[in-house]
Amino acid sequence: MRMQLIYFMKRFLLYAFCVFCLVDSLTAQIVDSTKVYKKRVLENTEVDLLMSMYSQDGVHSPVNGGIGTEQLSDRTTAIVISIPLNADDVLTVDAGISAYTSASSSNINPFMSNTTNGLKSLSWGIKGLNASGASGGGGSTGGGSTGGGGVPSGPQNAINPTGTPWLASSGASRGEQLNTILTNYSHSSDDRNKIWGANLFFSDEFTYTSTGFGGNFTRLFNEKNTEVGVKGSVFLDQWRKIYPTEFKEYFLIGEGFQYLGYFAGVSILDQTGTKVTSTNYDPLGAKPWTKNGRDSYSLSFYASQIVNKRLQGALFFDLVLQQGMLSTPYHRIYFSDKTRYYIGTASDIAHYTSPLNTGVYQLADAIETLPNIRFKLPLGVRMNYYLNETFVLRSYYRYYLDTWGLNAHTLNLDLAIKLSQAFTFTPSYRFYSQNQVRYFGPYESHISTERYFTSDYDLSKFNSTQYSMALNYTDIFTKFRISSLGLKNINLRYSHYDRTNGLNADIFTLGVKFVGGEK
Repeated sequence: MRMQLIYFMKRFLLYAFCVFCLVDSLTAQIVDSTKVYKKRVLENTEVDLLMSMYSQDGVHSPVNGGIGTEQLSDRTTAIVISIPLNADDVLTVDAGISAYTSASSSNINPFMSNTTNGLKSLSWGIKGLNASGASGGGGSTGGGSTGGGGVPSGPQNAINPTGTPWLASSGASRGEQLNTILTNYSHSSDDRNKIWGANLFFSDEFTYTSTGFGGNFTRLFNEKNTEVGVKGSVFLDQWRKIYPTEFKEYFLIGEGFQYLGYFAGVSILDQTGTKVTSTNYDPLGAKPWTKNGRDSYSLSFYASQIVNKRLQGALFFDLVLQQGMLSTPYHRIYFSDKTRYYIGTASDIAHYTSPLNTGVYQLADAIETLPNIRFKLPLGVRMNYYLNETFVLRSYYRYYLDTWGLNAHTLNLDLAIKLSQAFTFTPSYRFYSQNQVRYFGPYESHISTERYFTSDYDLSKFNSTQYSMALNYTDIFTKFRISSLGLKNINLRYSHYDRTNGLNADIFTLGVKFVGGEK
């Protein structure tokens, strides 16, 4: 009996082992089958290299109170890497460096001085209010004597300091760099009908630091013919304490600053070009900003629908709230009811608002001041229509309004022309129109009794047009390879931009996409 029991147990264990092995094998096959047939969100790592060149010119610099050169050039390089963590999750890192030179920003400190070593900028400490005078920041080789309270005096050997809104100063803010990084994580459900995402953002430049984070959710219905989504973002930004030179000195010294510190020994001229020995120049309500934060909160909603084989449409709207310091601390304001005072060449005062002015600069009356809250509401619609195998028409319209009184319309039309299996040519047209915010006024149109004022022409009334041409090359089989990366796409684009208020720009962009995979 005992032997039979042992035999039975051996047979049972053998059968159990065989069944276990069979179940394990079948389960493995099912899992493997799932792995094989479950479509991955992103099959392989993708690498995008993006480069752009931007050049603009204009005649309404806000740094100079609404007049002067707006010349700016920018070179941007960015890399975007998308990494599939598994079948469902993708991590994307977008990092960029933008190096730019700005004639407008350089005139935060516009004053130049003839020194024994030639024409040099009277640079100053831009990172705070702890440096003053020509020797601060190395603008002049002379050390400068010290005025009352230990404040450095004007430059040694200085003769008739000059400046003009129409030429770039060689100040510290002339050439700067913007660094940005965005990290995004997304997860898709097994049926690919739900997508969750989260992101982190950081950027830093000469005047500004921005930190942001957000999340998004997308839901697909109707065999993926219908898509709805929501996205939320928060940006917590900080201005650096950078002010126009005359205000910086006023914050340091107070009343009578125009004869001490930076301006010690410098001649101040009236409207007639006559040197004045005393002035009533007193920047209106000028005081350093105590709160430098700007917070932005946005909530976006969208819905898209494939109507039929040829037509696809989308609707979207955003809710945006900004609060904090929404004005720019180095934008100058000039009042029509204040006496004018200048530094520079007297003969240039007569044509101060003309590019003929090469040597005189007007001391500002105030710094741009705007409300500390702004609510924005953009509403838009997008329609794409497949005409035939050669032509696809893409259209976009957006209406915008906000609590500052700005209303704007944007219309964009693209016509994608398929030249061959690999090449697509896309001409584009964009029209934009806006009114002005209720706080805007041109140079010397504001009066000193106003509470809010800006001469930034970005907030003025204008129309703009942009014409673009893009050539896209797609290598379906990624024949060209660099190591394990295969070339997937090249996109070259040129755009020309014109505003009715005198600003124009040219933009060149190049994008190259590589995808990973075995050779």
